[in-house]
Amino acid sequence: MERVRLEKSATEAVDEYLEYRRIVGDDDGGTLFTPEQYEAYKRKMIPQRMKNRLFVSFGVPGSIDCRLVGPETQCFCSHRYKQHKTDFEEVPSERPLTLPCKVAGCQCIAYEYVPQNGSVQVRCRCKHLPKDHSEAAGHSCKKCQCTGFESPAGCGCGQANNCHKTLVETKAERTARGFPVGQDVPYAAMGGLTGFSCLDGYLSLGCNGAGAASHSDLSEQTRTKIGRRT
Repeated sequence: MERVRLEKSATEAVDEYLEYRRIVGDDDGGTLFTPEQYEAYKRKMIPQRMKNRLFVSFGVPGSIDCRLVGPETQCFCSHRYKQHKTDFEEVPSERPLTLPCKVAGCQCIAYEYVPQNGSVQVRCRCKHLPKDHSEAAGHSCKKCQCTGFESPAGCGCGQANNCHKTLVETKAERTARGFPVGQDVPYAAMGGLTGFSCLDGYLSLGCNGAGAASHSDLSEQTRTKIGRRT
């Protein structure tokens, strides 16, 4: 098999784009920011994310985190975590924190993780899949009289999935529970992850976030890359 080799400039362009997407997500509406817009976006959003980062996990209250939610992790509504509201100028004081879906027409009012067996989502007691239930609060079934989604399937922790909850918390709240927070990162919709070495959608979990660039390093790298692109 012949190996595909990319010139250094091509690999740098790929790295630049991936870094851009990690920071901006879908906030550019599908049209790449100009270098000036990108710098303005970072000046506003990076300090905000460093201050108001939210951590999202799925587990039994008072016990371990069975799953750390990342940008690509699917919600009950079928959309990804990164498609929900994850950035706040000021974190709301009410609890639980709700992160509504931003996709037009979706009725999801709060991000909610759906457990899976391998690549297959678990079924409700009524035998139907999450997609057969409403994404609106309560998750009533569209195919039967079931009034709410409950999965009796077991988790690797030994408890049933219906004993688990999706938890959204601040850095201070997570630290107070005695759980790791890793490095601060400026990327969009990181959820419970602390570096791109541990993204569940990128198939490698590691809580220390050692692969994440520092804020100062990232800003310098990005300025250099944008300068090259122009």
